[in-house]
Amino acid sequence: MKNKYIVPSILFVSTLLLSGCGGSNNASSSPDYELDNVSFPLEEKVTLKMISQSAPLAPSDPNEKLIFNRLEEETNVHIDWTNYNADFVEKRNLDISSGDLPDAIFNAAAGDYDLLTWAKSGVIVPVEDLIEEHMPNLKKVFDENPEYRALSTAPDGHIYSFPWIEELGEGKESIHTVNDMAWINVEWLENLGLEMPETTEELMVVLEAFKTQDPNGNGEDDEIPFSFINDGGNEDLKFLFAPFGIGDNDDHLVVNDDGTVDFTADNDEYKEAIKYFNEMYEKGLIDKEAFEQDWNTYVAKGKDHRYGVYFTWDKMNVSGDDEAYDVLPVLAGPTGEKHVTRTNGMGFSRDRLVITSANENLELTAKWIDKMYDPLQSIQNNWGTYGDETQQNIFELDGDMLKHLPLEGASPGELRQRTEASGPLAILDSYYGTYTTMPDDAKWRLDLMHEYYLPYVNNENNYPRVFMEKDETDRLSKIEADMWDYTYRKRAEWITNGKVEEEWDDYLNELTRLGIEEWIQIKQDGYDRFIKENG
Repeated sequence: MKNKYIVPSILFVSTLLLSGCGGSNNASSSPDYELDNVSFPLEEKVTLKMISQSAPLAPSDPNEKLIFNRLEEETNVHIDWTNYNADFVEKRNLDISSGDLPDAIFNAAAGDYDLLTWAKSGVIVPVEDLIEEHMPNLKKVFDENPEYRALSTAPDGHIYSFPWIEELGEGKESIHTVNDMAWINVEWLENLGLEMPETTEELMVVLEAFKTQDPNGNGEDDEIPFSFINDGGNEDLKFLFAPFGIGDNDDHLVVNDDGTVDFTADNDEYKEAIKYFNEMYEKGLIDKEAFEQDWNTYVAKGKDHRYGVYFTWDKMNVSGDDEAYDVLPVLAGPTGEKHVTRTNGMGFSRDRLVITSANENLELTAKWIDKMYDPLQSIQNNWGTYGDETQQNIFELDGDMLKHLPLEGASPGELRQRTEASGPLAILDSYYGTYTTMPDDAKWRLDLMHEYYLPYVNNENNYPRVFMEKDETDRLSKIEADMWDYTYRKRAEWITNGKVEEEWDDYLNELTRLGIEEWIQIKQDGYDRFIKENG
């Protein structure tokens, strides 16, 4: 099927960031195979060309993964990958600006501004008609879950990319409600005869004991009472801002129950949390490398059980699958109240694959992509596969059910990097017990969240994945480029130097100069539109 989305060359000339993008006869795209009414497997093998990226532990050639071997056998479509293991966004953009477009970009890592810019400049094509005509698996997901169609639709009414969807709980009970869980060394508590802390004051006392009383018993001063990675991710300390009030999350944004959006890093409660962490720092309780360390450094110390308290999504990825660490319960703050700040995370990303305007085989490509949305294929793409004789498997295939195998001490993140495909997929809550079992680590984490956290998640709503207008996205990105760097820099400075009180007014003035009021207004307008359109 030939590309019916030929874009006038004038649009390419007018591209601001991606000038020089080619048309449909690029050397990097596949020739027109003149295929209609495509069904798999094809009678003769054909090739599609795609750009992609890989996780650090994944093979450099995606075709070395069993998942893609099986897909090629099932479809008779070979994928010629240009795969980048590092600096993907920069290299992707260079490839696009060179004019040699592939047929598609897999694991595209495209922000909303990218998608809208590429669409306007003719780099990518709208795909809603392809979904309706050639993609029954994805169409079924959208028809039965219209919120995902809405989240995938740009402000101009087109769909430009294929989403990743992973349901693990709904609403407050979603596994994404808390990302940076706090873990405490219960072996050290037991060795020192200490009770589990229940307040921020009690935690301070426990951490001091971890520092001074040799809880690991080796006679050396090598314990690290409190550690984190200062980057706003799953290993950040922001979870412990919540005992002081509104709390904080990666977006510095919460939705109040009256529907107003609220910036979290400019209030007195935030300031009081900073003072608390400065007290920790002054007492020598915070890891000296916390403000500079990367993931590998963080994990290396975690595997040696050197931490008293640390943060991560799942302790198995840092300190391992043993009983040395347990969840730090929700702590009461200075007012005596307990609170957990919701993230704005959800199991949805709209940017997992785009089809370029150079693609001459739209029906073929769409039907290949739709294979990703077959339930059994989506499950493997997300987590890994079965029957691999060369390495540990995530699943065993029992009839039409993919059953998770025990991890046997393996890091779930590392194992999945080696075996998953990621990309566009959909896993719905209805699939558990029908097509697959819930991953043991996910069920375990959800159980912990129900036991410890969910009773204290007070906000009824979080901020959805609003697809902003291009000018709004542009303004947000420009404001955030300076504002996020500034807020994290000042947080680190204040924790270490204790000057938050005397510099607070200047900080608020600088946020105003950087555009915080405009940022909040854009976020509020986007939220209001989304609620009006989607209920």
